[in-house]
Amino acid sequence: MARRFVLALLILTVAGCGGEETADVAPTHLGDCILLSPVGDVPDDVYQHGDVVATEAMPPFTKELQVYGLKLAARDDISDDFLRLVAKTISESFPRDAGLDADLQREVLANHYRYRALIPVPLGDDMSFAEENEEQWTEIEKNNSVCDIIMQGTPVGPEGQVMEVVEHILHYVTDIGLHYTFPEVWGIAEDSELARAMAKAVDEGYYQADQYLDIEDEEVRFRVQMQEFAYWFITTAWNLQAPYGPVWEEEWTIRDQDELREKLPSMYSAYEETAARVMVAPSLETLQEIGPTRAEERGN
Repeated sequence: MARRFVLALLILTVAGCGGEETADVAPTHLGDCILLSPVGDVPDDVYQHGDVVATEAMPPFTKELQVYGLKLAARDDISDDFLRLVAKTISESFPRDAGLDADLQREVLANHYRYRALIPVPLGDDMSFAEENEEQWTEIEKNNSVCDIIMQGTPVGPEGQVMEVVEHILHYVTDIGLHYTFPEVWGIAEDSELARAMAKAVDEGYYQADQYLDIEDEEVRFRVQMQEFAYWFITTAWNLQAPYGPVWEEEWTIRDQDELREKLPSMYSAYEETAARVMVAPSLETLQEIGPTRAEERGN
């Protein structure tokens, strides 16, 4: 399956380029992804939304776009308009709305800056630039939180593009922003509410976490299982799985908000008290710009 293939490719690239810590060196990242120390500067305005700019600071990347503390990094084969559309999706997910908690929202975005969230944007699943520039890639991973990628173009075709964008934005938000802002609920830890909900979902057959057992490192595997579960949970709470989700996969079986609230009530209550107070689903108009629903793509 496309999502599993690309995730496996990224993990292999990380390992091949020196992403793992040696036994005698203190770890710098949690799960080979999340910086453990806050090394980034937080601007006075955490809602900074820039445009695509050229950069020589992060080879092999040649351009970047900073939005709400999440930095998109790409090479020249990526469309500037695609980067802008991803950035628009991020900004719409964190509206400055009277119905949300502004202080908590700013803290989530501040943590994106503190822990240097960096999202590589390759063309399809081509990550060869990382292997071909091993020293530069190692430096990028060392100095940033690199948890996944956002592909422009997906192996499953246009119908996979919306969730390709939404899923991987959420991986960064849950792994970094929510993890550090709401550790009791969203922490990548065995005793968090998210971990307990994941265990319940596995036990009751809603989530097939054993699809990630081929990841040998236990800490990395747990982090991946948690970030994937968080993606499934939030997009289902947003009612995006029915129109856009990969229904051909058996990894997740809950399809809408009502079913989610019924089957995982404790986590849903925790979600309403945390993530739902700082973020919302991006607009349907923006999702339509990114790509079609499954029905639209198949002509149904």
